[in-house]
Amino acid sequence: MLRGRPLLEWSLDALRAAPSIERVVVAVPPGVEYPGGVEGGEARSQSVRNALAAAGEAEVVLVHDAARPLLDTDLVERCVAALDGGADAVVAAAPVPDTVKEATDGTVVRTLDRTRLWAVQTPQVFRRAALEAALAQSDDVLAAATDDAGLVEARGGVVRVVESTARNLKVTTEIDLRLAELLLAQADGIEGE
Repeated sequence: MLRGRPLLEWSLDALRAAPSIERVVVAVPPGVEYPGGVEGGEARSQSVRNALAAAGEAEVVLVHDAARPLLDTDLVERCVAALDGGADAVVAAAPVPDTVKEATDGTVVRTLDRTRLWAVQTPQVFRRAALEAALAQSDDVLAAATDDAGLVEARGGVVRVVESTARNLKVTTEIDLRLAELLLAQADGIEGE
């Protein structure tokens, strides 16, 4: 719950307000009831595969995690528009602000060039054919995937980045939830002025 509403509802508000979004399909955990929801799978990509099967014939498909409740329609529209540049997929991502080290057994092997690093988020937008092909792989491949664009990339697809910000945070811990509450309160204060 975030400010008295399920995380999912915040994302749905943004998706429903986006002019490019015609239909929203929600994948839910097995046994969970949600109006119009489809049963998800054991792994993220299996849930996406189930939702895609229920999404009709749309040629462009957007995948978003309910755990990112601060989604805004501008980011949705920018991601959808970027697909027109000949990509198979587009990901929202924020530049990595920290120095990142690669380490093995606790010993630094190298320092990565952060000017080339992006923290990938959702939404992720796909050409349907590219996503279907990526999701047609075995369940063990899907279970190992951390994002669907990575599956498209691994099959040779072109994945583009649309710059987002850290504000599009993923709520996975209590601290993330508190930060999301503060950001929403700040936005309310700005809109109320």
